[in-house]
Amino acid sequence: MTDKKTDAFGDALRADLDIMAALGVKAEGVEIAPLVNGTNLPGLPESVPVLLKRGTNPGIEDISRLFEPYRQFPARKVGQAVAQTFASFCDLTNRHKTDDSVIFADADWRNPSLTAVIDYHQNAPAGEAAFGKHRVHYAFPLSEEWKKWIEMDGEAMKQAEFAYFLEDRVAELSSPTDQERTAYEQQFQTKIAMPSQVVELSRGLKVNIDTKVKTATTLQTGEGQIAWEEVHNDADGKPLKVPGMFMLNIAPFFMGDKVRIPVRLRYRPVGAMIMWSYQIYRPDQAINEHVRDTLAEARDKTNLPTFEGTPEMSGG
Repeated sequence: MTDKKTDAFGDALRADLDIMAALGVKAEGVEIAPLVNGTNLPGLPESVPVLLKRGTNPGIEDISRLFEPYRQFPARKVGQAVAQTFASFCDLTNRHKTDDSVIFADADWRNPSLTAVIDYHQNAPAGEAAFGKHRVHYAFPLSEEWKKWIEMDGEAMKQAEFAYFLEDRVAELSSPTDQERTAYEQQFQTKIAMPSQVVELSRGLKVNIDTKVKTATTLQTGEGQIAWEEVHNDADGKPLKVPGMFMLNIAPFFMGDKVRIPVRLRYRPVGAMIMWSYQIYRPDQAINEHVRDTLAEARDKTNLPTFEGTPEMSGG
């Protein structure tokens, strides 16, 4: 009888000791526990796992750093892919797009572009914010000829500089149509030059590179007239007639269609010489029209909403 009581007591004691040992381990040990987002802060999960430390130095630690060395793929897509062709832009956008992706068109005529924001904000009013860090960008490839004309637009050039500038770009000039001549000459009250006249102008400028300005007048016909003092025997001293405008026939975009754009021609005496410049009339019109047409095509090819403008800076 005594032995049975002793065995029962021993069993109970061992059970109590096991429980106490387990509690001791738990009191001094660590465990992974959920940290609950009890206040439902927007944009955060309901809970995150943390390392809960017990014992004499209790605390909470982030455990994500323990997993990072073993990550097999990123947490989210980030970065901006740069497409070199419009077709590639559409293909990449279709490859990654979601229900919330959008396309923006920046119609800045000097640097036009398309940007698809793949992880864009969800639709209002109840839509959640997104990071906006995954994008596809396409910069419209401006032609080298167009970039050169734009680079020197409005820039004052000395006589020699302007002469060689015109001579190198004669192929980009065009004769005005009857409709263009009537409209622009009436609008600007000046004469439009034929390409041959622009060539003649450039050659006349080269002849008179080392001469001094004698007179510079504007005639009632809408042409300017410049006469030089003779300092050498290469020029015949006749006044040079200067048209007030000429026509460009040029493709603003690489391998694109050509457009016709009027260009104002200006000059002014500066001491003993003439300074020349030109001003392209509304260069933004040709660019904006092309960007809008391409944006409409992108909308058709991707079935995404499109906007004219630039997207917000990417979020954190």
